[in-house]
Amino acid sequence: MTRQLSAALKALLVLTVLCGVLYPAAILTVGLLVPDRAAGQPVEVGGREVGSALLGQPPSGAEWFQGRPSASDASGETSGGSNLGPSNPDLATAVAEREQALRAANPAAPQDIPADALTASASGLDPDVSPAYARWQAPRVAAARGLDVSQVLRLVADHVRPAPLGGVLGQERVNVLELNVALAALGRG
Repeated sequence: MTRQLSAALKALLVLTVLCGVLYPAAILTVGLLVPDRAAGQPVEVGGREVGSALLGQPPSGAEWFQGRPSASDASGETSGGSNLGPSNPDLATAVAEREQALRAANPAAPQDIPADALTASASGLDPDVSPAYARWQAPRVAAARGLDVSQVLRLVADHVRPAPLGGVLGQERVNVLELNVALAALGRG
């Protein structure tokens, strides 16, 4: 029994040093080397933090670009998906309701609504939309701000990020918060 107790104490000591000292020290070091990423990539305007480039913001009006729909609460304080599968009639109902609401809010937009505008994100906190969805919203944003649609479309084009790893993973995307910050810099609205 003393042999087992000795082995257990040695394992406890090794694991305490590994998990309680070395691992936290390594994570702290990484955080110090890339402070912007460790702090959640805050976005500042005029010295005031307006959000995080890593988290989607709740919709706030016709004059702003809006992110993907969310199955979580509207405050953005919780995350989570709806867990509705493609054969669930509740999903079809939610998509139809979103389509109706989008068409009412964006009467000058093209007929085809991009898929990411209709489907909720898995986490409810996605900061990005497809370039197609951002372009689709441009007529509404331009009208609400009194801007020319081509000016708003150029702004969208300037904020398209390429797919990660040279197009191997993911798709092109537009960070909604960063796009809205650039839009605010244009003035009006």
